Amino acid sequence: MTAADVATPASQALAQSRRGLLLILSSPSGAGKSTLAKRLMAWDPTLRFSVSATTRAPRAGEEDGRDYYFKPRAEFEAMVASGDMLEHAEVFGNFYGSPRAPVEQAMAEGRDTLFDIDWQGGQQIRNSALGRDVVSVFILPPSIAELDRRLRGRGQDSEEVIAGRMAKSQAEISHWAEYDYVLVNDDLEATFARLLTLLQAERMRRDRQPGMTDFVRGLNKEFEAR
Repeated sequence: MTAADVATPASQALAQSRRGLLLILSSPSGAGKSTLAKRLMAWDPTLRFSVSATTRAPRAGEEDGRDYYFKPRAEFEAMVASGDMLEHAEVFGNFYGSPRAPVEQAMAEGRDTLFDIDWQGGQQIRNSALGRDVVSVFILPPSIAELDRRLRGRGQDSEEVIAGRMAKSQAEISHWAEYDYVLVNDDLEATFARLLTLLQAERMRRDRQPGMTDFVRGLNKEFEAR
């Protein structure tokens, strides 16, 4: 018999009342952030991946709401001005950002939202109105030589592009101390296991269980009724 077999209605309701969190993953290119993000999504289908909004035009095969939320520039700027964008940046003449409303809806449903973003986007979200719900994780490579090897192992980029990514990596890594957790991705399986451990612990934090106060009150009433 497991704990779930003997759970009371009160404890079952408590388990369902958890407040969702915002999980930010950042790393230099090649350190494994995107691979870990995909594994997290496969591990927990309820995890919501943050879909970015953009002012650029859709490309062939892209679908609004699935790949991006495609917004006219004026609407995007209005969302930024009203605080409806958790973070944003301009890249090659187009704006990209994370809309606030879908994240808040997921949080209210007890679902976590996963962000695969750089340190600048992470900093903006931590400084937003939802900053207290953020759990940020920075992924480091085991060495710079290994980072270079992984980038070359992709077989997708020219020497010029690889050099540019390596140069940017130093600036990215300099922000490691701004994160709640730092994981060295020396072994994918071990790193993923550590990531799951910290996520599960963060989900159980007292302040992410708004039903706990009422649950404890119920326990006290049971004492009084004895």
